[in-house]
Amino acid sequence: MTDILDELQWRGAVAQTTDEAALRQALADGPITVYCGFDPTAPSLHFGNFVQLVALRRLQRAGHKVICLVGGSTGLIGDPKPTSERQLRTKEHTAHNVGRIKELVRPFLDFDGGSGVAHPAILVDNLDWTAPMSALDFLRDVGKHFRVNQMIRKDAISARLESQEGISYTEFSYQLLQALDYLELYRLHGCTLQLGGSDQWGNLTAGVDLIHRTEGASVHALTSPLLTDSHGVKYGKSEGNAIWLSADMTSPYAFYQYFLNVEDASVIKLLKVFTDRSREEIDELERLVADEPHRRAAQRALAADMTSLVHGEEATAAVQAASEALFGKGDLTALDARTLIDATAELPGADVPAGTALLEALVATGLVDSKKAARRAIADGAVSINGTKVSDEQLVLGPGDYLHGRVAVLRRGRKNLAAARQS
Repeated sequence: MTDILDELQWRGAVAQTTDEAALRQALADGPITVYCGFDPTAPSLHFGNFVQLVALRRLQRAGHKVICLVGGSTGLIGDPKPTSERQLRTKEHTAHNVGRIKELVRPFLDFDGGSGVAHPAILVDNLDWTAPMSALDFLRDVGKHFRVNQMIRKDAISARLESQEGISYTEFSYQLLQALDYLELYRLHGCTLQLGGSDQWGNLTAGVDLIHRTEGASVHALTSPLLTDSHGVKYGKSEGNAIWLSADMTSPYAFYQYFLNVEDASVIKLLKVFTDRSREEIDELERLVADEPHRRAAQRALAADMTSLVHGEEATAAVQAASEALFGKGDLTALDARTLIDATAELPGADVPAGTALLEALVATGLVDSKKAARRAIADGAVSINGTKVSDEQLVLGPGDYLHGRVAVLRRGRKNLAAARQS
């Protein structure tokens, strides 16, 4: 066993542990079995979940047994939010999300031993053991081990109790269900470590306590810190929208661009948490951030590594080519349709059908504010269509100007881009 705890700590992936010395010894004596749960509250996991997936991946590669739990039952309730009651999903909607997330996690962990790991990962659904359990059995076998005065001290619960809305018994009971998961995995698979985010600490320790009371065993919990930028804003949000791991919810191009634009003050932290780069590689990238920040070498490394891990190397190559081509360093006509549409979706633009005069298209897409300004820009040689400069102010956009029949990329000057789209 490698000293994986030291690596996780160096990478900034550890916030709290129940007993660090005991956990370190258990990991050294291993292999141990570790699990992390993901609730299907949406049809995709998001950037915040990725911290835990990467930690599971590192633990599996270090020789430990890992279990990925998808919460078919806990997803029907939802972990309590500090501010308001969650909207309950239907069983059918939750089951659909469970199926999506099960497929989503497979590329991140080795479930068949094909990569040479010592122990293939296990995928479980907590609905399998909660659905057959009656309410009376749950209250007798689980509920009797919890004290309400301790439960209400947990941050999310206390915040809700102090609010005008209060909290339902349904969400109040969530921590019991998560504790039951840990107990069940301890009994079935000998699981002795649960991972979670730092905001999950209360739920994790509830499971540790339940196993101690029912089985007389000591088990462990480990949380990762909340990742924020230098201003304290949580990472994984883009203009109010979550950064999803599913390509149909956040395109590979948008995913790549998000990490390409990470601030200098945070990029090294994210490289440590998420990538497999060595200390030496990260030290060199840190030097480049300090000495040559204009190169954005660390951001390019982070964006490439993250996109390759989530979407694959082929998708990464495609979005890198699109990024270069949009800014005049590549051939826009060589891009495949999906990558082109994803990349130009990030640009300002307008619906501009074939047959529209170029002057009108420049105004419609917002590149200029008048036809007079459009004529001036063309006369100055500052306008291009799909990377090719134009000099004819009488030009009309034809069907051939729309790449893949969908979009013409208009440029004014070096940095002003817009998309003329037609359906």
